[in-house]
Amino acid sequence: MTEQSKSNRKKGKVKWSKLYTFSCLKPNFDDQQLLGQPGFSRVVFCNKPELHKAKPYKYPNNYISTTKYNVVSFLPKALFEQFRRVANLYFLLAAILSATSLAPFTPTSMIAPLVFVVGLSMIKEAVEDWSRFLQDMKVNSRKVKVHAGNGIFVERAWRTLLVGDVVKVTKDEYFPSDLLLLSSSYEDGVCYVETMNLDGETNLKVKRCLEATLNLDEDSGLRTFSATIRCEDPNTNLYTFVGNLEFEKDSSPLSPDQVLLRDSKLRNTDYIYGVVIFSGPDTKVVRNSTRSPSKRSRIERKMDHVIYVLFSILVLISLVTSIGSAIFTDHDMVNAWYLRLKVEESTDPSFDPKDKESKDPSFDPTEPLVSCFYQFVRALILYGYLIPISLYVSIEIVKVLQAMLINKDLQMYDKLSCKSVEARTSNLNEELGQVEIILSDKTGTLTCNQMEFRKCSIEGLSYGGDTTEIDLAASRRMNIEIERYRFSLDGSDSTSRSLEMFEISAENSSTDKVTLANDQGMENFGAGNLGYSVSGKEANIKGFNFRDSRLLRKLWIHRSEISNMMMFFRVMALCHTGIPIEDSQTGKLKYEAESPEEVCFLIAAQEFGFQFCRRTQSKLIIKEPNPSGVEVEREYKLLNLLEFNSSRKRMSVIVRDEDGHIFLFCKGADNIIFDRLADGGRTYQQATTMHLSNYAEDGLRTMLFAYKQIDVTEYENWNLQFMKAKATIGFEREELIEAASEIIEKNLYLLGAVAVDDKLQDGVPECIDKLAQAGMKIWLLTGDKKETAVNIGFACSLLRHDMQQIRISLSKEAESTNQVKAMKEDILQQIESSYQLTIKEENREHPFAMVIDGKALQIALANDMRQKFLRLAVSCAAVICCRVSPKQKALITRSVKEYTGKTTLAIGDGANDVGMIQEADIGIGISGMEGMQAVMASDFSLPQFRFLERLLIVHGHWCYKRISKMILYFVYKNVAFGLTLFYYEIYTSFSGQVLYDDWYLVMFNVLLTSLPVIALGVLEQDVSADTCLQFPALYQQGQRNMYFSWKRIIGWITNGIFASLAIFMLNIYILSPTAFLKDGNVADSAHIGAIMYTCVIWTVNCQIALIVTNFTWIQHFFIWGSILSWYILIFLYGVLPPKYSYRQFQLFVEAIAPAPIYWTATLLIVVVALLPYFIHIVIQRSFYPMDDHVIQEMIYCMTDVTDSPAWLREQENSKKKTHIGFSARVDAKILHLKEQLHRKKTLIFKSFVNSPIYRTMTNSPLS
Repeated sequence: MTEQSKSNRKKGKVKWSKLYTFSCLKPNFDDQQLLGQPGFSRVVFCNKPELHKAKPYKYPNNYISTTKYNVVSFLPKALFEQFRRVANLYFLLAAILSATSLAPFTPTSMIAPLVFVVGLSMIKEAVEDWSRFLQDMKVNSRKVKVHAGNGIFVERAWRTLLVGDVVKVTKDEYFPSDLLLLSSSYEDGVCYVETMNLDGETNLKVKRCLEATLNLDEDSGLRTFSATIRCEDPNTNLYTFVGNLEFEKDSSPLSPDQVLLRDSKLRNTDYIYGVVIFSGPDTKVVRNSTRSPSKRSRIERKMDHVIYVLFSILVLISLVTSIGSAIFTDHDMVNAWYLRLKVEESTDPSFDPKDKESKDPSFDPTEPLVSCFYQFVRALILYGYLIPISLYVSIEIVKVLQAMLINKDLQMYDKLSCKSVEARTSNLNEELGQVEIILSDKTGTLTCNQMEFRKCSIEGLSYGGDTTEIDLAASRRMNIEIERYRFSLDGSDSTSRSLEMFEISAENSSTDKVTLANDQGMENFGAGNLGYSVSGKEANIKGFNFRDSRLLRKLWIHRSEISNMMMFFRVMALCHTGIPIEDSQTGKLKYEAESPEEVCFLIAAQEFGFQFCRRTQSKLIIKEPNPSGVEVEREYKLLNLLEFNSSRKRMSVIVRDEDGHIFLFCKGADNIIFDRLADGGRTYQQATTMHLSNYAEDGLRTMLFAYKQIDVTEYENWNLQFMKAKATIGFEREELIEAASEIIEKNLYLLGAVAVDDKLQDGVPECIDKLAQAGMKIWLLTGDKKETAVNIGFACSLLRHDMQQIRISLSKEAESTNQVKAMKEDILQQIESSYQLTIKEENREHPFAMVIDGKALQIALANDMRQKFLRLAVSCAAVICCRVSPKQKALITRSVKEYTGKTTLAIGDGANDVGMIQEADIGIGISGMEGMQAVMASDFSLPQFRFLERLLIVHGHWCYKRISKMILYFVYKNVAFGLTLFYYEIYTSFSGQVLYDDWYLVMFNVLLTSLPVIALGVLEQDVSADTCLQFPALYQQGQRNMYFSWKRIIGWITNGIFASLAIFMLNIYILSPTAFLKDGNVADSAHIGAIMYTCVIWTVNCQIALIVTNFTWIQHFFIWGSILSWYILIFLYGVLPPKYSYRQFQLFVEAIAPAPIYWTATLLIVVVALLPYFIHIVIQRSFYPMDDHVIQEMIYCMTDVTDSPAWLREQENSKKKTHIGFSARVDAKILHLKEQLHRKKTLIFKSFVNSPIYRTMTNSPLS
């Protein structure tokens, strides 16, 4: 048997239930009476899944789906998605009318583009949903061992699981569905579960099976297992469960402690057996999620209103056409004898019966009102080119290509995970450029789920160094040495301890460090602020990032007094629930514990020389150095363990050493420990408090260590009372245990503090800083406790030390009443008073941060209080919501979105984030180490949080401007083209004659103007990616919607109207009165139509050339190639036989090309049509430049190279003044240091003025 298996066997024999004191393993009997009533009617037949394949006990299988469509719903839902776009609805109506005699075109010319546009969009939707389906299949195809009968377990896919199946889950595997724990590898059925994917908490949860199923711990033992579970129906409550288990004629009550939820993970336990109670859509995590919503960007929704405007113009000019036609028909046309409109069948001898047969039924000069209506319908179809049908399909193509470019961006590729960003939907690309509020999860999103031991304070001395990135940045900007500066301001008292520790450290430090310390003044070294780094071997220890040679390599042993330091390390090595396991690769011990902090402490204790090597049910064995430095093995008998929970906020162990002395070792939150110190145990409280403040400002999690020695008689008396409390059954059990714990956990002696880093992902502070400079607010939503959330807020620079924190939580008085009215009044009073504080004149420039917990949030989000809460929250620079459930995350997101009306982005990595990801305008999933639930529900997925900076500030900015320019250009070119048809209708006395050939009309949007606009939407860049990151304020153009405002929309419509007028009027003015051909013939309608069409093609393509900022060979090829394509088209169309080319036969070669007036008129008309826009951009860039215009000019003139200070000055000017982020913290630190320096100088000056030397100098006769 290997050492590893021996270790595992020993670990399995530890009866953890003997160690735990409080009710984490006690079932609740109160709710059992609800079973059988509505909402509590579920029956599960364990190990008999076949009984759940038929009614009345038929339940769904374990298959889950996050797709928007299925085979049946795709066609109706996809068609609904397409035809809720108003333009598509119009063209559907036009296509139907094109099949009637009213249409001026053939049906094919209207139906074919509609089918093409709608079909392409539906194909795109299908492809994107197919990718979601493939990711669903990836999850549904995970394997788990399932009991197949006769004690044999076989691997099956998750999707095949049924209610009643017995499964075996091994260490580090996810639970495939909601399970009832039957047994585990531990002797007493305890297992550890990580629920980070559900509630964001990193602490492991302890679960324990029922005593009745404890012996079902081997495969063969489940051969004949049969039981019945009666429990609650599927619901969304993650933390409650009501049921009982009927097994071997006994009925045992069930509680949440026996339930293992889907998407949580088995930790520190070799295996468990469980029975499926909820599967697939019935599982609690799926119940907490919602179906994938159909999201549309703000620009797309606004585009509908633009279509309404264009449709209104269309209706208006159609009315003008129909009314004008009726008036003209009634007054002028009937009198034109050559039109034969008054021929009578009975009286006119020239009447021909064939005239009656060929008569247009939609035109009756005797019924002008009827003809007016028919002409109106005809005009609606004729002028339909005002509504750009190809706009939607072009946007779809552009968005897909944009998504491909985003996916292929190598700057957003994570080498560690070999994953890159993925745009899971392309509908929201431009929405990335308008984000104003980001709602972020913490665990796994900002942090990487790793704890590192960073600093500690022992006997009032801080170890591990105090210099942070904030300090270093401040020192660089102030051109000072931060440590020297800090020592000059601290004024810490000198002690023999500090001198002694310095001497020990200096022996192993370089001479320049000693000199530096001497220069700074030995008397000021007592604060312990210098942390000397050690070279070499400690650098790569996972969980240990401590750099201070005064504690490493056991140098502290040489001190004259080390008893308290020894006790500090003993607390670290003994006060925990960890298990040592030998690492076969390194030979060192590694640890598994209930929380990552405990693992971190055990690793640190090992590095400091106190190695926790093994434990039994009642003993803890550690290797520690004796006073001479020799390592010895010591055994401590574990007498009691008072575990940590959210209400106690502390953990204690009571042990007896080999000499018979009894000690209580305690660790916990600072306010809890400080309240329990003895009068003589507060020696280091002031210094430790200062260190805790520094650690917290650095974003580190802190905990105090304390101890006391207990007299044997005192312990025995207390233990009798404690054991009596543990044996109590009933409601008062908890209170009795807590009271007994309070008795023993007092009169403690403070040893010091520890600080661990919940390690942030790479680049998180820098990313948040850049996002803040771009004008985004960031909300942190986490299931973690308040202290942890605040620490992370400091670590990622959401909070800073000079911020006024508004903390909203239920007061103990209001919570104790348990009355809704009292709790509402309490929260409302806090909200109102806090808001009044924020709006005071003197506080308007001060940053505020709000921290609120889940209970208070539940009340604050009630309908009658929501507006006031959100008003306060929006006025704060940062908001941190802790202890929030998945449903609350979704509710917060929806409330913020609706209240502010701003674009929201939610980002998370776990199943508990799915709700807010789906509720936000943009949902982003982190494809990290956790499950794929968040990714499958997201619109975009990122491997790391830091890539959000580039996704938004670069790609979001680009996509917003590209789509905005593209839509505005589409509106312009269609107005410029479509209105020429209207002008010609007026010119021809509302005759209904079409100016352009049908093929010209079809080819305008399909071929001759489509590719340049697609290139604009895909390749346009106002500035480069690096420039976007250097000038984050450019992003605010999207937030303000500067490029798609109604002012711009109306401006481009006006530009299109002017262009259409210039093209039509100049063509008519130039061509009508003069000879066009050599023989003196004037131009007919075919000539005018072709020449006018040429002017339109040149004008709209030259216009896009003026819009483009970043020219590539592709844009040149498409723009000038489109113009060339027109000449190729008119030439090829003209050489076709007259049967196909009609009036266009040889038109270009024989008629218009040889005419010089054709070429000169085209040039003149194009210049005039483009002149207003050209004048506009000249005036704007000369006198009213925007930020991107200034930057473009600097780059074009190479000012960024030749005048670096000007470039840097523009960078600083572009940064939005923010209260959060790394830069804001550096600014605050500089201000703080300057204020300290000013006070120090003032103090020195006053001391000098009051000194005898100064008085002597001033009173001297020589002065």
